[in-house]
Amino acid sequence: MTGSINIVDEITGHRRMRRNRKADWTRRLVRENRLTVDDLIWPVFVVPGTNVAEPVPAMPGVERMSVDRLVEAAKEAADLGIPAIATFPNVEMALRDETGSNSLSADNLINRATRAIKQAVPGIGVITDVALDPFTSHGHDGVLRDGVIVNDETVDLIARAAVIQADAGADIIAPSDMMDGRIGAIRRALDAAGHQDVGIMAYAAKFASAFYGPYRDAIGTGGLLKGDKKTYYLDPANGTEALREAALDVEEGADMLMVKPGLPYLDLCWRMKDAFGLPVFAYQVSGEYTQIKAAALNGWIDGERVILETLLSFKRAGCDGILSYFAMDVARLLAKRG
Repeated sequence: MTGSINIVDEITGHRRMRRNRKADWTRRLVRENRLTVDDLIWPVFVVPGTNVAEPVPAMPGVERMSVDRLVEAAKEAADLGIPAIATFPNVEMALRDETGSNSLSADNLINRATRAIKQAVPGIGVITDVALDPFTSHGHDGVLRDGVIVNDETVDLIARAAVIQADAGADIIAPSDMMDGRIGAIRRALDAAGHQDVGIMAYAAKFASAFYGPYRDAIGTGGLLKGDKKTYYLDPANGTEALREAALDVEEGADMLMVKPGLPYLDLCWRMKDAFGLPVFAYQVSGEYTQIKAAALNGWIDGERVILETLLSFKRAGCDGILSYFAMDVARLLAKRG
């Protein structure tokens, strides 16, 4: 103190930032971002069979579900207010081949799941992944020819598969393969088939990440993958290239943009939202989920608080929503808090 003048007031110019933090009610009044159930998309794994709900060992709390069990789960998700689910199939090995031809079957696993969900729970959105990796014998997202993932043949296949998924009732097609030109090809194919109302959520920036391991086990591709996916997924070092990828997707007709993985690429979420103004989503992938879940199960972190903090970080980074395996847990928690 110097006389009646407080030295802190001299330093800060009477701007004391803590005044707005002094009580719960003031903190709520000035809170800039909020997480709600409307921000959640629930990724789910579908398996063949009936009455199947098998745990994914590398993802504690996550199950692979047969179509009938998935329908029940979708009803619960809708009751909790979750806007949409994203489906990922674990296809029988006997149906996987070099070109992923089962992706073109109208009665394949992902399309059966879509029809069943839309019939039983018409109010929930269904987002389908049109990549070939669940259908290929080599685990890649495209057609493998002489050790090369061929771009144009893959694009032709996924555009055809997208129409079949839309025919089954998919509301949004989400191509995760990162082939050049796929968004435009899918948009043209959907429009030509009369599916002008079906949206495209582009995996605009999908990185060649180390965070996907548990997911690949969940869909049964982990042990199949020959080589890596670095010739078509983005280099984790490249942010400007990711923006160029997103710009092309916007030009080709994407309705929404996605960044995958999430937390390691929050900068891209912000840059895409700022650059394009389209709805931007982040995928909190399996490796992110498993790290948090394992630490929480071991009592090393407060799992509930960490989950909410990480999801809120996506909102702060400009995301309109988050694909998260925590979606159901968070929806229940938010409902409890009112």
